[in-house]
Amino acid sequence: MQIAQHKAVTINYTLTNDKGEVLDTSDDGDPLAYIHGASALISGLESALEGKGAGDSLKVSIKPEDAYGMRDDSMQRVVPKEAFGGEVELEVGMVFQSSGEQGPKMIMVTAIDGDDVTVDGNHPLAGEQLNFDVEVVGVRDATTEELEHGHIHGPGGHEH
Repeated sequence: MQIAQHKAVTINYTLTNDKGEVLDTSDDGDPLAYIHGASALISGLESALEGKGAGDSLKVSIKPEDAYGMRDDSMQRVVPKEAFGGEVELEVGMVFQSSGEQGPKMIMVTAIDGDDVTVDGNHPLAGEQLNFDVEVVGVRDATTEELEHGHIHGPGGHEH
């Protein structure tokens, strides 16, 4: 069976940047399980996997435009520390959800200077070329329930 729209897919992968640094891998756990075509993967990787089958391996480099997009400096802001309330001890690297005109958005604290906190709404991998080494472990038809929920159930997927 080949990877196509609405197929349940499991893959092992290692993600590296252009320096060869490992950014993420499935080596330390179950394979990643997803429904093809449900926007669970970056578009460039999903396109590269289209038509592959169990046992296939591939190496693919994904341009930023087909991954997390280019960095947008306008998504960085300096906000007063009081905007976070007083209950949380802020640290660089903390991630918060903010609400805006286009709905909820994740922001990361990138700097703290006294009462000024710099936050960045870019994905941490925005602007990066991503290199994947992928092995397709399995491909099957997704169940009706999985399609309704938008994710795989069981190993490598979501548990209810």
